[in-house]
Amino acid sequence: MEGKDLKGVIPAIVTPFNEDDELDHKGLEDLVVFLIDSGIHAIMTTGGTGEFPHLLREERKEVTRAVARVSKGRVPVIAGTAGCGTKETILLSKDAAEAGADAVIVTPPYYFKLPDESLLEHFRILSENLDIPIVIYNNPLYTGNNLSPALIDRTADIHGVIGLKQSNTDLGQFVEVVRMSGEKISVCTGIDSQFYPTLCAGGKGIFSTAACVIPKQMVQIYDLTRDGKHDEAFKVHVKIQNLNRLLEYDPGYVSPCKEALRMMGLPGGPVRKPLPDLTPDQREELKAALEELNLL
Repeated sequence: MEGKDLKGVIPAIVTPFNEDDELDHKGLEDLVVFLIDSGIHAIMTTGGTGEFPHLLREERKEVTRAVARVSKGRVPVIAGTAGCGTKETILLSKDAAEAGADAVIVTPPYYFKLPDESLLEHFRILSENLDIPIVIYNNPLYTGNNLSPALIDRTADIHGVIGLKQSNTDLGQFVEVVRMSGEKISVCTGIDSQFYPTLCAGGKGIFSTAACVIPKQMVQIYDLTRDGKHDEAFKVHVKIQNLNRLLEYDPGYVSPCKEALRMMGLPGGPVRKPLPDLTPDQREELKAALEELNLL
């Protein structure tokens, strides 16, 4: 996989579980088919939406293996291999490569607050030890380590780094990253409510929670923008914004995503503890948003 291939709508797929808290292999396979049939451009496994912090190492590998097996090369598979340490991230990334992933996506290490040089060294060591393309995932809200535009630009020069998922909510920072590094790597957003604006600002696509639920609408925004039909693209973006807002319930986006899939008759299953379920009021609000889009 090359940087030019990292574009379009990339759902961050959920990890379906059954009621016994085990992987729902059939549900995962059905969800992959649903997404590919909806026209998405790649699939991200075992990210935050995929509940990676609560997956065992072997489960992370099995999820990626299953997605790669079902996709059969029709779309690239990008495996989330974030780890708290460099050694762990290397092991997880090698697992993903063995499982059939086309690239890996990694956050900065989390928990410890790290200086820029340590973050840069982390990505350099990954590059030296991996034979699979790397996408950097800047998510300071969850990692505690923000990658500044200047640091991203230095990271973009590392061999094997092909792209960025930018989940810093500062849209101005996104524009600055595109200005500095957009010719080196594929810059994508990770924030659903910023999809259309970031496409207008030079972004190449999105790693998306919403695309797990409404892939066709997200692809429509991408296609319309690419074709220069900005008024139509903006109207679709605004139409789905209420759902985007509800998919960002605090403390996490996994529960509303899985609940929306359940309401639509798609596989997702329960969240893995200690993630909370939605409250009754949140469920009703989510149901109304899906009805507004004629999805129920």
